[in-house]
Parts: sequence; structure tokens; C-alpha cells
Amino acid sequence: MNTIEQQLWDYIDGNLDAAQQKIIQEKINNDAEVNLLYEELLNLNLSFTELDLEEPSMSFTRNIMDSITSEPTPVALKTKVNIYIVYGIGGCFLAAILALFGYVFYSSNLQFSSFDTKINLNIDWNELISPFTIYAFLFIDLVIGLVFLDHLLRKKATHKSWK
Repeated sequence: MNTIEQQLWDYIDGNLDAAQQKIIQEKINNDAEVNLLYEELLNLNLSFTELDLEEPSMSFTRNIMDSITSEPTPVALKTKVNIYIVYGIGGCFLAAILALFGYVFYSSNLQFSSFDTKINLNIDWNELISPFTIYAFLFIDLVIGLVFLDHLLRKKATHKSWK
């Protein structure tokens, strides 16, 4: 549906304010194509108002409503979380943390004396914290934030549809 047709339907339905009605009235008076389209839409609207809508019989409505009320109300689905999946995810995080600590201690210079322990971590912070790592960290945070926002908005939308 083009915009002039939508504007004409709004004009016919009376959904426009006074300034917009005046603009549409001028278009109808000045443009022959718009006037012809307006006349067609006006005739179509009149034929719509003359139609009688069919309604189902009262017994049909009552039978349908009785069949709906006789059915048991559906209960909310509760999914059971597989505990092995949770342990698997936790194990992956634990393995990643242990690998990180292992790398740090492997690359460090540990010196043990009798009572004095010196740990020298040979880490080049300028190499590790580069613009690439900062951008990667911010990108991952952005993706996680968008997933959370999507989850939050979907949760609100489903709660509104239940009311």
C-alpha cells in the first residue's frame, strides 16, 4: 500500500488532525488521480459498511467454550537441568584457570631459599595489554551485554503477554 492510499484511508476513517485533513483535501481537489483513488476507496468503504458480519450460533459458542473449560489447564513446563552439563562447564572454566596459572608459573623465575621465597614473574605487560586485547575484551563484553539485554527484553515481553 503506498503512502497516498494510506493517507486517504486515514482521511476516510477520520484518523487525521485538522492540518493533515486540509492537506489531503487539497490533494483530492487538485489532483485527478488522487480524486479518482479517493472515490474508489470511499465506495469500497461504503460497501464494507453495508456487509453484515456472520456470527456463529450461540450453541456453537457455548459448545466451544464448554470444551475449552473441560480441558485441564496446561502446567508450566519445567525442564530438568542435567547436572553433568553444569559440571562440564565448570570443569572447562577450571581447566582454563589452571592452564593460565600453569603458564604464569612456567614463565616465571622462582627462587627458593631457606626462609625467603622470591617470585619473579617475567611478564611483559605492554605486550599482553595491547590495543587488540583491549578491543577484544570490550567486544566480548558487548556481545555478553547484548545477549543479556535480549534475554531481559524477551522475559519482559513474555510477562506482558501473559497479563
